[in-house]
Amino acid sequence: MSSQDYVFAEPKRPRRRGWLKTIVMTLVVGLVLSVASLGGFFVYVNSQIQAAGIDVFEADGDKFELPTAAQINGPINMLLIGSDTRQDQGANYGDHEGELADVIMLLHIAEDRNNAVAMSFPRDLIIDVPQCPNPDGEPFAARENVQINATMATGGPACTLLAVQALTGVVIPYLAVIDFKGVIAMSEVVGGVDVCVAQPIDDPKSKLQLEAGEHTLIGEQALAFLRTRYGVGDGSDLSRISNQQVFLTSLVRKLKGEGVLSNPFKMFTVATAAVDNMILSRSLTDLGVMLGMAREVNQVDLDKITFIKLPVYSMEGEYAGRVGLIPDQSELLFTKLRNDEPLILAEANPGQGAVVVEEEGSSGTEPTEPTTQPADGVTEPTAPEDEPLPEWVQGTNASTKSCSN
Repeated sequence: MSSQDYVFAEPKRPRRRGWLKTIVMTLVVGLVLSVASLGGFFVYVNSQIQAAGIDVFEADGDKFELPTAAQINGPINMLLIGSDTRQDQGANYGDHEGELADVIMLLHIAEDRNNAVAMSFPRDLIIDVPQCPNPDGEPFAARENVQINATMATGGPACTLLAVQALTGVVIPYLAVIDFKGVIAMSEVVGGVDVCVAQPIDDPKSKLQLEAGEHTLIGEQALAFLRTRYGVGDGSDLSRISNQQVFLTSLVRKLKGEGVLSNPFKMFTVATAAVDNMILSRSLTDLGVMLGMAREVNQVDLDKITFIKLPVYSMEGEYAGRVGLIPDQSELLFTKLRNDEPLILAEANPGQGAVVVEEEGSSGTEPTEPTTQPADGVTEPTAPEDEPLPEWVQGTNASTKSCSN
């Protein structure tokens, strides 16, 4: 048989194109379904928070509504309240009637997004309280010499917000309230918060026991760390604020370092956890607003996110054990907030309850040039650097690592 009698057939090639097309279509369908599900969940959660928001008011009695785009792009002021209520919190926290404002913080984000500040108000602060709305009847009358954490008991969180507005002169359109269970849930959704402890903590009141060293706090332990008062410093609420700043600065570093505030999916998870575990003002009852605010915070460098205490003095006589405002010092800070001026510390000064151990630097952005060089060759100086706060201001910033003490 001659070679011409043989027929050589080409080997069959695998049908890769068909399999590849199937895989691509599967991925596309999965992505579409995921986006559709996320969109549907977004709509559902959005409707839930819009139905559950509470009314908060301006000093003249007008309600704060959902913000306009211009308001979101301007300075942002929010009051964060940690609620000390024992109702429906379980048997681990004791029992008392009513609801108190255990933590009160005024958050301010500058319009240019170059700095932000969290100002803590001691729960033992004595203030005058304005008239507060009562959804069930006649308004609550204005009162003098009231401990600020008691404003929650008559008038609810909206009354606490009005009291802080009256005290500072700062317009505060946004309010968020979190209770014990909410703190536990939020610590879990971020995967825990790393804290440093300089001296062992043994506080039978909050049931917190920690050896000196590094710890990752999550769940009940995170809540106990934020609540501990007698385990740090001199056992005062001012020392507890310093200790809380150890936790909060670490939390901010984690959120920014892991890109949570710039990742829509991660931020959506945090936002939905907040919705499930916090009481929000109607002015915040839109997930788009919440996510937008998170993006605004993310623009601020770590070393320009400042945590400070309100300057106070120890009172005597009838109000022994309480604290009052130092008028000239507090007014300086309030004026800066009202005028949207930066509140930057020259160096960290946490006060009793914490000790600075490490400066971690800013967010890594390059420093700006000290001068500009226009086309005509004439050098023009840039604006001067932000003037730091006086040395008496106690606090820290998110780039500084500190330890409980």
